[in-house]
Amino acid sequence: MTDTLYLFGVIVVMAVATFATRVFPFVALKGRGDHPTLDFLGRYMPPAVMTILVLYSLKSIELTNAPYGANELIALGITTAVHLWKGNSLLSIIAGTVFYMTALQQGLFL
Repeated sequence: MTDTLYLFGVIVVMAVATFATRVFPFVALKGRGDHPTLDFLGRYMPPAVMTILVLYSLKSIELTNAPYGANELIALGITTAVHLWKGNSLLSIIAGTVFYMTALQQGLFL
């Protein structure tokens, strides 16, 4: 019983802390939506974060051993092509991820 009560308490504390950190920016920055710094961050942060994530995911490609990163580069090409075709970020990420995970599981290019 004590373990269950302790775990419940831990979950409640984590939920409150998570909720507080999510609500804080909205409460602290209420009414400041037209600030130039926030406009700048809103415009340039999403592409910057996506660029960093792409570079991070491609950093471990071994270009000295076959297949020279074929799975990663094909998945990147599929993601780019679907995004240019449909313009939907979620759909393009899912398409690239499905190809990459299928290629790894099936051992297509390893």
